[in-house]
Amino acid sequence: MAHPSPKFLISIVGPTAIGKTALSIKLAQHFNTEIISADSRQFFKEMNIGTAVPSPEELQAAPHHFIQNKSIQTTYNVGDFEREAILKLQKLHQKHNVVVMVGGSGLYVKAVRDGLDYFPEVDAQIRTDLNAKLKKDGLEVLQEQLKTLDPKAYSTIAIDNPKRVIRALEICIGTGQPYTSFLTDPEKERAFKTISIGLNAERSIIYNRINQRVDLMVENGLLDEVKELLPYKDLNALNTVGYKELFQYFNGHHSLDFALSEIKKNTRRFAKRQLTWFRKDPYIEWFDYKTDISQIISYIEAQF
Repeated sequence: MAHPSPKFLISIVGPTAIGKTALSIKLAQHFNTEIISADSRQFFKEMNIGTAVPSPEELQAAPHHFIQNKSIQTTYNVGDFEREAILKLQKLHQKHNVVVMVGGSGLYVKAVRDGLDYFPEVDAQIRTDLNAKLKKDGLEVLQEQLKTLDPKAYSTIAIDNPKRVIRALEICIGTGQPYTSFLTDPEKERAFKTISIGLNAERSIIYNRINQRVDLMVENGLLDEVKELLPYKDLNALNTVGYKELFQYFNGHHSLDFALSEIKKNTRRFAKRQLTWFRKDPYIEWFDYKTDISQIISYIEAQF
């Protein structure tokens, strides 16, 4: 009896503006397959220029999924994405042994590869009470309480971070179970193997690319896009770099020059956070952003 071929997910990560989209299309064409976007800002159909959605030519160059498939008025979170992406991968893997996933939203990438930890709902009053206790008695008392209820959490979480301590305690108190009992096994079983590719460059190059991209967005009509979204500025999807700074400009709080320099600064900070997140991941094989595609393909094929 023939064994089914093993299935692979090629995950392309790295900081914003590094060239992930271009690489994902080349790989999708090479492996004659389709692309899943794990960029949480590109899910929304009303946001286009400011989220650097692939161009119409790029979208035609390979089939894409999870690009502009939701409305900003829909509440959509990483758990929803995990469920939908896994279902989509099951379908795609029926016709392709290899599928490409691209995006710099670390938590969304992790959700597809490893799964998320699920915590039960607990009474909101518990958190209120713990916050009051923190104010009155200080963090040490809460740390001691956690040590009693969940010694494992006490020794593994960021114990000096009051938010983390309260989060762990509210789960212990609300469920009667240790917080750590809800953390998933290191990896959920997946029906595919993930090959993670990271693109990187010297910081000055990343920052230059970001600055150029913001200028290009403005040339392509970013201001008009943001202006049309002004009535929705309080929606969660729009509380994001490139939009919130221009809302401030349209509301008369900033000059245009200041707003654009803030977008560049906040995007650079975002890129720095992305790199911090991805550098902790031992599974990523890093390549310079100018690496020849044939080298990356050789690495990938050696993992099959």
